[in-house]
Amino acid sequence: MKEKIHPKAVPAKIICGCGSVAMTLSTKPEIRVDVCSNCHPFYTGTQRLIDTEGRVDKFIRRYSKKQRA
Repeated sequence: MKEKIHPKAVPAKIICGCGSVAMTLSTKPEIRVDVCSNCHPFYTGTQRLIDTEGRVDKFIRRYSKKQRA
């Protein structure tokens, strides 16, 4: 590796919107994220759907008919 071209890695605090805090190394001392592994629907097993104009119901109806046939 070449010398004097790499940024300095400092201890960093990653703060999630849910309040979870994790420590790591980064070029920035503090990083704020919206979703982490503690609150992400894939990892927690919860699913949050925002149904706009019945699009989710329309999707389910459309593809449930194809599976029956």
